Amino acid sequence: MRTGPLLVAVALGTLVSVGLGVYGRLHEPTFFAVSVTGFSSGTAVKSWLGTAAFVLVLVQVVSARLMYRGGGRFGAALHRWSGRAAVLLTVPVAVHCLYALGYQDSTPRVLVHSLAGCAVYGAFVAKMLLLGRPGGPRWAVPVLGALLFVALTALWLTSSLWFFTTSGLTF
Repeated sequence: MRTGPLLVAVALGTLVSVGLGVYGRLHEPTFFAVSVTGFSSGTAVKSWLGTAAFVLVLVQVVSARLMYRGGGRFGAALHRWSGRAAVLLTVPVAVHCLYALGYQDSTPRVLVHSLAGCAVYGAFVAKMLLLGRPGGPRWAVPVLGALLFVALTALWLTSSLWFFTTSGLTF
């Protein structure tokens, strides 16, 4: 077992996380909201896209379990495609958060949200870099997947769930 690929993947994932945080902190927020027809606000768009991504993350957990229990091609395909869709749903949210709002720490909820947002993409990068790399530790990809799940769950709890509990299930 070689640890080199793991160290490189974790180092690059960490650089992505820190880089996003530094950019979000140094960038002057524009407060320009994502506008999608049918939604009342940028926050509503982000909350619904985040909720859809969170549902797909739950599918990721189920499909990962299927893969590791011999779910074959179906489990692997479900995992791969639900993951791709989840990441695609998070990209406009992340762009909006970084560009319009930046990295913030005004309240504990907002701080956790900012940290989790940076961690999501760092964990994602590290996990993707390790996939298909022979000779690495077998536990690394599931651990990074679990970290990604925890970070996305924290994001959903500190944004979408918060929005829905304070504003209702509005579009």
